Amino acid sequence: MEWRDEGIILGARKHGETSVVLETMTAAHGRHLGLVRGGRSRRMQPLLQAGNRVDLTWRARLEEHLGTFQVEPLELNAARLLASALAVHGIQLLGAHLRLMPERDAHAGLYEALKVITAHLDEPDIAGPLMVRFELALLDELGFGLDLTRCALTGSRDGLAYVSPKSGRAVTEDAGTPWRDKLLPLPSFLTGQVRTETSRAALDDAYRLTGFFFHRNVYEPRGMEEPAARGGFLAALARSVERAVG
Repeated sequence: MEWRDEGIILGARKHGETSVVLETMTAAHGRHLGLVRGGRSRRMQPLLQAGNRVDLTWRARLEEHLGTFQVEPLELNAARLLASALAVHGIQLLGAHLRLMPERDAHAGLYEALKVITAHLDEPDIAGPLMVRFELALLDELGFGLDLTRCALTGSRDGLAYVSPKSGRAVTEDAGTPWRDKLLPLPSFLTGQVRTETSRAALDDAYRLTGFFFHRNVYEPRGMEEPAARGGFLAALARSVERAVG
């Protein structure tokens, strides 16, 4: 068995004296692991860092085997990402999110989104909105997508301001006012209705929204806790936004 694909490194763990098991998200083969012989060498260690985009050749005798990777660089992002606390937590969070998906299931849309967000993880004004959109895309891939396109009560596409915690569907401000205390705020930047800079309050509302559905639909049924990297990312994002405002 053999294939060639591009991928973004999510992490690596030691294997034996000289090798590593490399975890990647690939364009056509999903989240995929493979053994890199000699991966702990001085020459290979800088290449096998989370966030780097690489060319991968995977070989194994049988499809179900771990197999081996041959790795060549395409885009070395790790050094840049390691210089930013926000980016470090961000790449860890992306890895944790992608581990919710079955290994080796192809998700081309998630890979393309990962490639875009990795390029901007050290830019708080871009990384914040991109990460929450990634979370929405992941919920959709997991089968728990939210419908933020039209009002669940009126069918209107305008004036969307809330999300029903029961259905995951949007509700307009007028229709939702009587039940506003039971609804989740929907930031306008997630609907594309208002093109303005994303405020700290809007980001907080957006992450509360995705966090609610992750907890209810993903973490709790699987007996999981929210990954620590999510709290680290949100804390680093808040510090970055405060510095920008200050």
